[in-house]
Amino acid sequence: MTGKYLCIDIGNTQMVFGLFHQDELISHWRLSSHVHATSDELIWQLGGMLTQFQCHPQDIVGIMVASVVPHLDGALREACLHLCDCDVAFIGDADVKTGMHVDYKNPREVGADRIANAVAARQYYGSPAIVLDCGTATTFDLITSAGHYAGGLIIPGIDIALEALCQRAAMLPEVSVKATDILIGRDTISSMQAGSYWATVDGLSGIIRRLHALDEYRDAPVVSTGGLINRIHQDVSGISALEPYLTLKGLHLLALKHG
Repeated sequence: MTGKYLCIDIGNTQMVFGLFHQDELISHWRLSSHVHATSDELIWQLGGMLTQFQCHPQDIVGIMVASVVPHLDGALREACLHLCDCDVAFIGDADVKTGMHVDYKNPREVGADRIANAVAARQYYGSPAIVLDCGTATTFDLITSAGHYAGGLIIPGIDIALEALCQRAAMLPEVSVKATDILIGRDTISSMQAGSYWATVDGLSGIIRRLHALDEYRDAPVVSTGGLINRIHQDVSGISALEPYLTLKGLHLLALKHG
């Protein structure tokens, strides 16, 4: 099987890898985003994962990367070039054309993953559209009826907000956000979990309601993605579709366009 594309989403917590053949995501995996990782370490990790999924590096015909961790970019590019005899492109490179007009005051401020999400949402769900991405940060991205990237909202991530609370309040234990039916906690841990969960659910549901109240986005689908969305999507009102690998799909579309 030849003609595979490797798509890589470098986030602040994890790197998500996706291997595509034709239009199908055939394999995917995650590695930690260690900012001090060397190219040799990444060669070993990436080479091992490709072997595990029975993909020879020479079968890869293109690599597209979205990165919000600049310290990793050089090492990853070097690792990919060492393993694979093909082009390695990053969103933001001068020769990578996204086809997405960005209405930000400074378009280069928009995270590469958010552009990839917008490209995929527009392709698969049309315009206008709304993307909700729950990762280290929680973001909303809006695509206009004309297909432009309009802007969005950036919110502290589900885990980040709770970690900050634990760090600043000496008497509070470390807990993680998880789905709960409890509204009124009967001890510290259940109180923290109920508070953080329902604050997140109702906060995101409220933002979606506000966005849908705007004339242009009244009927816009809300496409949800991100590593943490599975914890909350069942209770967030207004979500139209769950797309765990939306970013990778956007990168694949850009890889085909670039290649």
